[in-house]
Amino acid sequence: MDKDLTSSPLERQNILNNRYALEKLQEHLGLGGTFYDGEWLFTKHQLVEIFGVSGSTIEKYLASHNAELSANGYIVLRGSKLRAFKALIGGTVIDYGTKTSILGVFNFRAMLNLAMVLVESDRARVIRSRILDIVLDVMAERVGGHTKYINQRDCDYLPAAYQEFNYRKEFTNALGDYVEMGKAKYGIYTNKVYQIVFREKAQEYRQILKLSNRENPRDTMYTEVLKAIASVENGLAAEIKAAAERLNRKLRPPEVDNICDEADNNPFLKPIIEDARIKMASRDLGFRDALHHQLEAYIQSVPESDFERFLGEASRSLEEQLSDPEILAVFKRLKDR
Repeated sequence: MDKDLTSSPLERQNILNNRYALEKLQEHLGLGGTFYDGEWLFTKHQLVEIFGVSGSTIEKYLASHNAELSANGYIVLRGSKLRAFKALIGGTVIDYGTKTSILGVFNFRAMLNLAMVLVESDRARVIRSRILDIVLDVMAERVGGHTKYINQRDCDYLPAAYQEFNYRKEFTNALGDYVEMGKAKYGIYTNKVYQIVFREKAQEYRQILKLSNRENPRDTMYTEVLKAIASVENGLAAEIKAAAERLNRKLRPPEVDNICDEADNNPFLKPIIEDARIKMASRDLGFRDALHHQLEAYIQSVPESDFERFLGEASRSLEEQLSDPEILAVFKRLKDR
C-alpha cells in the first residue's frame, strides 16, 4: 500500500523506531549538522538552508507537531550545554524564535521527522522518497529479501511453535473423541479459534498475507499469536472433554459452538488475546505492509525493541536456529515434560 508520510504518524514512527534504517539514512543522506554529545544536531537556521523554507515555516511545524518532534529528539539547550554547543560552532548562533539563553535543536531523528511532515519543501519531498527507498533496502538486506517469515527470526518462535503444535494435538484429539460431526469439524473449529484470537478465518488470513495453498498460516504467526492460539485450543479441548464426560455422550455442533462463544468472552483469556491482536496488526503493517482490517483498532507503531528482535544481531533465520545446540536442548526439555 502507498505510504504517505506527511499524513500518517504511524508510518513515520515505524521508520523512526528502526535504528538500522536510521543508520543507513545518516550514511547516505549526508545532510551535515554539528556533532555534539554523541549525535548530530541541527539548528533551525541550518534546517532553513537544508529544506529551503522560511524560519516561520519551521516554527509552524514545531507548534503543530511539538509532541511528536520532542518525542523523536527535538530538545532545547540551556546553560552549560548551550555554551558548549556554541563553542563548537564558533560562538555565534543565528536562529529563529529563541532567546539568547536557550536554543532549540533537532537531532538526526527529529530532523528526519520534520522532513516527513514538511509539505512546503521540494527538498523534503525528495528526502521522503529516499527515506522510503532506503527503509525497503534495509529490511530486504536484514531479512534475506522478504518478510513473509520475519516472525521466525524471533528467538522465542521455535519453542512457541512446538508448544502450540502439542496443544493443537490436544484440541484435534478432543474434536475427534468428543464431537459428533464429520471431518469438516477440524476446519470449522480451527476457524473458530482464529476468529476468537484475531477475528479472521484461515482463508482471510491467507489472502491478507498472500499465502499459497501449500503454505501453513501458522508458520507465519508471531510468538504471541501462537501462544494465544495454544491457550484457546488447550482451554477448548478441556471444556469439550469435560462436557462430553458430564453428558456421557459426544457433543453436538451447537453445544461446541456455545463452548467457543464462552471462550470468546472469557476474561482470563482477554489480556493474552488483546496482546496477540496488537502484535499481529502492528507488526504485519509495519514489517509486511499487510493490513488486517478486522484489527485496525489495535494497530500501534512498531516499538524499537521489535526492530531489535526481528532485525537485530540476536535475530536469526530458522535454519541458523535449528543448528544451535541450545535451541535443540530447549526442544528436548519440552518433549520430556
